[in-house]
Amino acid sequence: MTSLGTPPDAPAAPPRFETAADRLRRQLLARGRRQATGLLVAVAAVFVALQLWGEDATWVGYAEAAVEAGMVGGLADWFAVVALFRHPLRLPIPHTAIIVTRKDQFGRTLGNFVQTSLLTPDVVAERVRGARLVPRVAAWMAEPDNAARVARHAADAAVTAADLLRDDEVHRALEDVARRRLETTPLAPVAGRALQAMTEHGRHHELLDVVLRAVDRFLAENRASLRARFGTESPWWLPGAAEDRIFDRLFEGARTVLREVARDPDHELRRDVDARLRRLSEDLQSDPALRARGEELKRELLAQPELRAWAASVWDDVKAGLRTQAADPGSPLRRRLADTIAALGRRLLDDPVLAARVEDAVESGVRYVADQFSDEIGGMVSGTVSRWDGRETADRLELLLGPDLQFIRINGTVVGSLAGLAIHAAGQVL
Repeated sequence: MTSLGTPPDAPAAPPRFETAADRLRRQLLARGRRQATGLLVAVAAVFVALQLWGEDATWVGYAEAAVEAGMVGGLADWFAVVALFRHPLRLPIPHTAIIVTRKDQFGRTLGNFVQTSLLTPDVVAERVRGARLVPRVAAWMAEPDNAARVARHAADAAVTAADLLRDDEVHRALEDVARRRLETTPLAPVAGRALQAMTEHGRHHELLDVVLRAVDRFLAENRASLRARFGTESPWWLPGAAEDRIFDRLFEGARTVLREVARDPDHELRRDVDARLRRLSEDLQSDPALRARGEELKRELLAQPELRAWAASVWDDVKAGLRTQAADPGSPLRRRLADTIAALGRRLLDDPVLAARVEDAVESGVRYVADQFSDEIGGMVSGTVSRWDGRETADRLELLLGPDLQFIRINGTVVGSLAGLAIHAAGQVL
């Protein structure tokens, strides 16, 4: 036997993937149905009792009027509530099962409402302004722990982006960039300007000092091998003692010259090197022969397959270094990112002008998104609703609204009884 609280075409089982909140709502809905149906049955029982055992007393008439109107109100509200979600008593009455039959229209209406009233540029911008996003985000970023967390996610995102790129395409891109830069850059003049900048500020003397010390150390460490080589190259008739004296004088003389040049900033050898470097820098910038030779060397370099290998090694080193530093909380990359993020947060807090500019930029961005993609948002809402199953949609909405709708049934019974009582009383008075 079918009760009025649970129409026969209600879903026999709850939908799949039911959550704990859905189960709680289903329990509340069942309890509300029992209460509303129980009240309606109680009013009907009182009506039957009055019909069977009622007297002709005045109060009986008032009671009958009240319970009759209560039954009518309860039944009418039951019909209205059930008609939202399904056909009452499985009868195909027009304008019932409204949610099932009007689901697509409901989706279009909801999408249009979201597009024109809920996510308009003005509404979204006002919401963003009221939320005070920039000060709140800046205060959050200024905290060292939060900055470190953002730095970790940023480093992980960089690693993910690097992994998404195809290595061969990156190698080809790096090679193309290097090749274009080299092809469009005259090698000899650039080298000449670099050499001129180095000699003008005396930086080449530091390099010369390093070379002098390196040569002196090489001589000291390889004295024995140099002596053996000198003996091999000497005439066979030269006595060994004479070879030793000649080698010692040459060896010590060379080391003495190196030390003198290293100690004396105004040594004639240094002046000679300065003059030669200045002439070389000028020739590199102005001599057509040197320019042609530089271009020839550049073409030879570009023709070498090592350029692709160099590009591949650069990218592989970058990826490996990025992955290593992203995984290490104490890496320089993570620390610099965290410091930069925290500093940006503090600056936004301390600089109202900058914060205002950022807020204007955020507001302009959300206005642009809301304006440019409003049709897509409305279409997404209506399309999503149209893909829902009608019966399941009705069941979901009934879980959400059903408990309150059962109170409407209860109120209909109570209000109907009171209205019937009032109407009967008014009739008696008239």
